[in-house]
Amino acid sequence: MAKLYFYYASMNAGKSTNLLQAAFNYTERGMGTMLWTAALDDRAGHREPGRAIVSRVGLHADAHRFTPETDLWQAVNAELARAPLACVLVDEAQFLSRAQVWQLADLADRAGIPVLCYGLRTDFRGDLFEGSAALLGIADSLVELKAVCHCGRKATMNLRVDADGCPVRDGAQTEIGGNERYVSLCRAHFSAAMRPDELP
Repeated sequence: MAKLYFYYASMNAGKSTNLLQAAFNYTERGMGTMLWTAALDDRAGHREPGRAIVSRVGLHADAHRFTPETDLWQAVNAELARAPLACVLVDEAQFLSRAQVWQLADLADRAGIPVLCYGLRTDFRGDLFEGSAALLGIADSLVELKAVCHCGRKATMNLRVDADGCPVRDGAQTEIGGNERYVSLCRAHFSAAMRPDELP
């Protein structure tokens, strides 16, 4: 029976690398895959052909892009009408809507296609993203990928920083960026950084 998987972690844990390796494993065996990523990630490297999903270690692949309006059930079934699919892989899964997560669950349950989602669990304030909350609630399998804080402990939090490297404590939940905007920290160092009266 096909399952809905959620691989989650803080930034810099290798989520995209893991996704691209899984996609490679399927295609190497001649099995069809369909890759998705969030359309809102418009960094320069992601706009180039063949580079919709880019890992920090240099791996990349093209992918379909989803917006909040994308009907993933319909889009994947349209692809299935053209060619068989062995797996659907979703990067930046934190940006999925709750409805889209249920569409992906339907792909596993009704269409019999494994769906592997990769994303952040929490935002820069430690709050769940909508897509992550839904996946944590209904995914068949939850897998935590590990990142490392500068102290050596497991990094579970994403600290947003400004151009000077100072913690950002307020703002919109979504702000696209890489190492120049976010630092992966353990909860203790994240908590210290989020207290205005203490230095990180």
